[in-house]
Amino acid sequence: MPLRILLADDHEVVRRGLSVLLRARSEWEVCGEASNGREAVEMALQLNPDIVILDVGMPNLNGLEATRQIIKAKPETRILILTLHDSGALVRDAVNAGARGFLLKSDAARDLVTAVDALSENKTYFTPKVASMVLEGYLRKTATDSTEEVSPRAKLTPREREIVQLLAEGKSSREVAEALGLSVKTAETHRANIMRKLHLHSVSDLVLYAVRNNIVHVVRPPF
Repeated sequence: MPLRILLADDHEVVRRGLSVLLRARSEWEVCGEASNGREAVEMALQLNPDIVILDVGMPNLNGLEATRQIIKAKPETRILILTLHDSGALVRDAVNAGARGFLLKSDAARDLVTAVDALSENKTYFTPKVASMVLEGYLRKTATDSTEEVSPRAKLTPREREIVQLLAEGKSSREVAEALGLSVKTAETHRANIMRKLHLHSVSDLVLYAVRNNIVHVVRPPF
């Protein structure tokens, strides 16, 4: 059986480039392509890919939330995060979400095939720089677990994180309700609860919070 791979990136040119790299291996099959995180989750549940390659900064549902949802529904699925960003916080969030690999877009042409090979053998894949970030974060967490307070972000539920992303992307309460299958009143209640929980006072505060916590990303064109 071929190795089934699902691609998710909101830039079509990126998906095309990745697909060309992956299809060079005759034993690999690109079984689907998604343009946002919510579509990636739906396709992962329908197509049962072995590996999902997810961009982080996608609209509607970011790559980290998509990773959490895919792993929860299909824990055997291996996730490779592909991103422009390499901050320590983002790497740790990706690992905590369940990703098995982390690759910068700038390294994809050179390292994508190697990364997918590793995940196909149930291994992890991180570049030396990213691996050191993971180790550093683990050691810091181990040393401070006894005294570290839970961050406001950790207090948000998965549904609340979805709503934060949609609001930060400029969606109205009605648009949030339509995207998530909620009533407008329920969406507005969630919004009020989130603002109170995070001690935020305006939409601009919420946008800044979402950017700082890797829920949305301010990105430049991919190439």
